[in-house]
Amino acid sequence: MDNSNTEETDSSSSADSDPPSSKENKSFPGLVNEGFIAGQRIAKISVITLVGIGIVELIMGHISGSVVATADGVDSMSDAMISLIVLIGLTFARRPADRKFHFGYHKVESFAALIAAMGMIAIGTFIVYHSYEGLINPKEIEQPIATMIVLGIAGAISLHRAFQMRRIANKYNLLSLKTDAKNSIKDGSASVLGFLSVLIATQFGFLQADAIGGLVIAGFIFSVAYVSLKQSSLILVDAWQNPVSTEYMKKLVEQKFNGDVNVRSIKLRQTGAISRAEIHLEIDGSKPLNEVEMLLLNTEMAVKSNIPGMGAVVVIPHSKVRKF
Repeated sequence: MDNSNTEETDSSSSADSDPPSSKENKSFPGLVNEGFIAGQRIAKISVITLVGIGIVELIMGHISGSVVATADGVDSMSDAMISLIVLIGLTFARRPADRKFHFGYHKVESFAALIAAMGMIAIGTFIVYHSYEGLINPKEIEQPIATMIVLGIAGAISLHRAFQMRRIANKYNLLSLKTDAKNSIKDGSASVLGFLSVLIATQFGFLQADAIGGLVIAGFIFSVAYVSLKQSSLILVDAWQNPVSTEYMKKLVEQKFNGDVNVRSIKLRQTGAISRAEIHLEIDGSKPLNEVEMLLLNTEMAVKSNIPGMGAVVVIPHSKVRKF
């Protein structure tokens, strides 16, 4: 009993001391599923946090008459909606392939990022209109100290949560969560900007600073929405943005087999967090079938081991054209 417990302790301690190797032993589909679970968890926290922040900011904006506090409250509530969309997308993305979706539901995650970006554009437009009204007819802010305290606390909470979300998004390459993380960083920065706008408007008498802060927040929203809209749209239409990876993969395969095969073409596509490759090889037609099968398997393993983000690799053989 004691020896077995000691062995278990030693094995667990060695696993803890060498996390990279344990991570390598974990299958890529397992890592993807782990990423979806972690993404869902942080997205749930984001929804709850943003709704609470948004309600407090909207109440404070109504009491104080601050345009930037109201704009930041609307922004926080909209970000909660976006986090909810991302949460739904990640939930669907975890579903296994079925008879209708043969390649799985991973692209739902990219579609969620697209919807979130479109929602951000609509919200930014509303904030621009509201801020413009405040710029034309500036009003004095009541309860400025309380307003700045609310905006400062909201900014600190949003930024802390955003950096947690970004770490998970980058670790598991989740586009929708990256969009939500950028949006959350923007939300925290907007709260800090709102704090400064109220400070300038109340302490220096420049009342338009409150509305200008709202316009800058809208600018933040549009910039994040543009990047997310572009990335998600390209993934949904099967565009591949990195030609270097194609050349690298071709060189990797041909060098592995020392000229025994030629890479005719490589087709790459991204489906959410998973990338897929279709590799066409030219092989000597006189080779036995079992050698060809082994060569195809080795090609697949070589690509997956050197490119961790490659979830599926299909290798298609073609008879090499002989030159006489």
